[in-house]
Amino acid sequence: MKKLLVLSLFLGFLTMNAIAQDHKMDKSEWHKKVKDELKLTPEQVTKYDALTTEYDPKFDAIKNNSSLTKDQMKEQKMALMKEKDVKLNEFLTPEQQTKYKEMIEKKMKDMKDHKQ
Repeated sequence: MKKLLVLSLFLGFLTMNAIAQDHKMDKSEWHKKVKDELKLTPEQVTKYDALTTEYDPKFDAIKNNSSLTKDQMKEQKMALMKEKDVKLNEFLTPEQQTKYKEMIEKKMKDMKDHKQ
């Protein structure tokens, strides 16, 4: 029985580690997807990369701030996302803005479905 418990804990740890690694890869994959699907110009890619460089550490700081409650964390992330989106929309075409909004909505829905 103890062996089964230890094995279960070990498998759980491996699963959580794999999920964490997938999450890290998701960020870079997301950035690539945005650039590809929106068909960003080289100038837009430069501006997008600058936004990413500016905002990713801010999102990570919120995520790693253990003094925040889950609701505070969500609130701060949403405020930061809105701020970033305003800057992003400054250099996206109206068509790209629409496509980006659709991508975000799909990503949010997928994340919500994944949590259930």
